[in-house]
Amino acid sequence: MENSKNKHLKNRRMTKKAFLTIIMTWVIVATSLADGLVEQYSREQLESNLSQPCEFAPLPRAYTPYWQDAISPEMRDSYIRLGEQYLGKPWLTLSATMFSEFKTNGNRTHYEGACFEKRRQLACLAMAETLEGRGRFLNDIVDGLWNACEETWWGIPAHYGKPVPVSEDQTVDLFNAESAGLIVWTTYMLRDSLNARSPLICKRVREEVNRRILRPALSQNYWWKSAGMNWNPWICSNWLACVLLCESDRGKQVDAVEQILGCIDAFMNSYPADGGCDEGPGYWDRAAASLYETLNLLRLATNGLIDLSNNEKLQAMGSFVYKTYIGGGYSVNFADSHENRAMQQVNIVYPFGVYLDDAYMRGLARCLWAGDAKAGDTYLKSGNFPTLGRELFFLSQNKQFEAETAKEPLLHDIWLPNLQIMTARSGDMFVAMKGGTNGESHNHNDVGSLIVYAANHPLLIDPGVGEYTSKTFGNNRYDIWTMQSAYHNLPQINGFDQHDGKEYHSRDVVYRRGILKMDLSACYPSDAAVKRWTRTVSMGRGQTVEVTEDYVLERYLGRTRIMLMTTTTPIVGSGTVTLGNYTVSFDTKVLEAEVEDISEMLDSLLQGMWGEKMYRIVLTVKGNDTKGKIRYKIGKSKRGN
Repeated sequence: MENSKNKHLKNRRMTKKAFLTIIMTWVIVATSLADGLVEQYSREQLESNLSQPCEFAPLPRAYTPYWQDAISPEMRDSYIRLGEQYLGKPWLTLSATMFSEFKTNGNRTHYEGACFEKRRQLACLAMAETLEGRGRFLNDIVDGLWNACEETWWGIPAHYGKPVPVSEDQTVDLFNAESAGLIVWTTYMLRDSLNARSPLICKRVREEVNRRILRPALSQNYWWKSAGMNWNPWICSNWLACVLLCESDRGKQVDAVEQILGCIDAFMNSYPADGGCDEGPGYWDRAAASLYETLNLLRLATNGLIDLSNNEKLQAMGSFVYKTYIGGGYSVNFADSHENRAMQQVNIVYPFGVYLDDAYMRGLARCLWAGDAKAGDTYLKSGNFPTLGRELFFLSQNKQFEAETAKEPLLHDIWLPNLQIMTARSGDMFVAMKGGTNGESHNHNDVGSLIVYAANHPLLIDPGVGEYTSKTFGNNRYDIWTMQSAYHNLPQINGFDQHDGKEYHSRDVVYRRGILKMDLSACYPSDAAVKRWTRTVSMGRGQTVEVTEDYVLERYLGRTRIMLMTTTTPIVGSGTVTLGNYTVSFDTKVLEAEVEDISEMLDSLLQGMWGEKMYRIVLTVKGNDTKGKIRYKIGKSKRGN
């Protein structure tokens, strides 16, 4: 009777607690919405404070002393040398046959490669002319602008519904917005010299930007305007640049800015309080960082009226870049990531850090800097094609940047409770683990996965993602091996892998400093007959990562295996798998190890990330017990001591 009474009281307390949690969540959301930018800034305020059409001048234009005086000769020469590689180079024609490949065979890289190379060419020429200021690159730039205006569509086939583009179809997607951004920043910087050649050049650009971006973006209720993922701020940052630099109608200009404020509200309201990017650190560059670009333009265009630099959520979103930093240029790469080193770009980390007055971001940016003589190379690699606007704003802070002290943000014991990501380090060892759901943006079936680095070298890895194809964002996404839990550092239970969908998620998540525990049973389909699978990952004593798998199965259906991914050649011993100077050690009474060479599964993009070799270590659970506890450790081997 006493136990029943205590249980009843406990349930009442839990019910009350749950009710209060719901009420507080509603209050937080309601407050967030009530304090949104749309509500804070009236149309009258925008009309009074927003720069007048075509009068926005956020940066010195080319042919002014600034670009010669504020930039070191070594840095300036590196950009000019990059532009010289394109002097006199013919402009590519993007063919209909190449465009149609996405629909006919699923290939998207051929067209994208050619399209991005054209924009790379223009971006490099524009920067070289800006910094040299002698007119040497101008003919090529004029031809490049004209050539771009002749393209039927500025986007890519993967974001278009028909086999070939039709001139009348001018929807706004990522890459026609970014193409427009590159073009308007080019014409802004070189306006006087272009007009001296012919005013018709800039006039043509304005007409095309209006037809392709300004008109459809303002009139169409695109899905991305209310999205909580990278499309929203990525497009808005370029849309806003076009509005401020090209829109000649005051009413439409203010209308567009009002809509962009609404887009920002939607994006920020979708983000958790911990600032975590569920698309992965590789997409932070075009999620939180593009949001900053939009906000920076708004602050400049409204003479400081719209300023979110002290906003707590924005500060948390910015800090994600260093909270997921490993060291030596590596970052945690959960979810879709095409990079495993220096994923974040100096030209956005530093200005964002200045905006937020975040010393960690500024110090990290200085660490990522390759040096004045390599500035052009960094610019070339700063996106699918160089982002001219970003680079110009970064260079406008060059003197301040030169005075910064490089300092790697090697933080200890980070916990992002909403995203459920833990990082911990001890000496040379680093571990990260994630929870969450298998319904996240750019999702991989990877709830409970971990990665381990030692001395800034990858030991157990998340492979990331290979080249995008028509499958990547289609119904067959999880046919791709990099999306499957079997190729993450996770158990395969009773022969079953994790399933995709928000309903497949972590449970009973408990975090203590350097220790993360969660039940993974709900990540597997019911057919797997998993009653409980509690994984605990901790940074143990002696710089050792310890993993415990405590499980109960409803019944035995087949073998259970633990997968561990690595690019270091594994050597199987008795109770150990050696990875260079480190080992994975385990009880041979419980587990047996084998190694699979999966190198032939790597495409060129994955090889560029990891090299030519990749292995899957398979630890198979011995016997057919329906309950058990498995322990294994990752640490320095005796040979490595």
